[in-house]
Amino acid sequence: MYHIERAIFDIRRGLPVVVKAGEQQLLVQALEGGESVNELTRLSGSRPSLVLTRHRLDAMGVSITADAAYLPLAAQMDERALHTLAVAQVVPGQAPALLSGLQPAGRAERGAVALMRRALLIPAALIAEVSENAADGIAQQLAKGELLAVDASDAETCVAGAPGMLKRVSEARIPLEDAAESRFVLFREPDGLREHVAVVIGRPEAHTEAVPLRMHSACLTGDLFGSLRCDCGEQLRNAVADIEAMGGGVLLYLAQEGRGIGLANKLRAYTLQDDGLDTVDADQMLGFGDDERDYAVAVDMLRALDISRVQLLTNNPLKMQALSEGGIEVVARQALYGRLTDQNHRYLNAKATRAGHFLEDVLSSK
Repeated sequence: MYHIERAIFDIRRGLPVVVKAGEQQLLVQALEGGESVNELTRLSGSRPSLVLTRHRLDAMGVSITADAAYLPLAAQMDERALHTLAVAQVVPGQAPALLSGLQPAGRAERGAVALMRRALLIPAALIAEVSENAADGIAQQLAKGELLAVDASDAETCVAGAPGMLKRVSEARIPLEDAAESRFVLFREPDGLREHVAVVIGRPEAHTEAVPLRMHSACLTGDLFGSLRCDCGEQLRNAVADIEAMGGGVLLYLAQEGRGIGLANKLRAYTLQDDGLDTVDADQMLGFGDDERDYAVAVDMLRALDISRVQLLTNNPLKMQALSEGGIEVVARQALYGRLTDQNHRYLNAKATRAGHFLEDVLSSK
């Protein structure tokens, strides 16, 4: 776990790391904020490639069966061309010419992309095979601690964090406007990248059948600033009021901004939406799936709070499924809506039609 934590830290700083799969050694760096392609060529002794997810390739009109694929970079490839390949909106008909030479990713390449996703960066990685001529130099840097090596298998699994290893860190009584008797309990993931809060409202233990529960993914723009592009802020405040009215319960405030892609990528997706894409297609254009969230952390938080049966406030069937698969019994579901507005109508409609959210009532209200 320590090596993965440091690898993510280095990746976010723009430094390269070595990902090993058997005898294979790949020098890996982030597309955003990293050294130049020429510098990676110098360090590795070989010409780099660009790893892209199948979601990004699908958005470009190229279907693959593997989770990712890599593209050997032409000698004249510049930063603008890399950005076009990894982030920019591309007309599907242009893709074959841009992606000539695409190869299915192996373990090391998949591990490279997983590190980017865990680091909340664009899920595209620059990779370069460590050549025989560069191997001794890389080995010396590894021995001195100037470079870090991680196993590809560990890198592949890092996206899920470390189920069962969530740490309960601190707590305090925090009276809220709509729930005066509330307590905040903070949990931290082992790599320290994400902290989640359980808001314990009233006396959840008084519920003998099922504890009212809301699982709310953080949304800085909506929760704090009242963005009109979504209904997140209203859902959050309505959930607190509803749980208080139900005699108490728990709200899990999860650090999963933008359905798990992070704030920087959510803002990138918003820009793509302004160009005409819906929320699902915008995420896929950036290389992400429909929903990148993992609710294992919510299961761990509920277990720490000794909660095993819940009445879930949600419109999302995936949340119900994730809790059930984690051993939490969902006794009942209660709908939770915000207002339908001109600004969020397209977003809510995409959630209903593309992701199966239960929003028929609110969408039919306008």
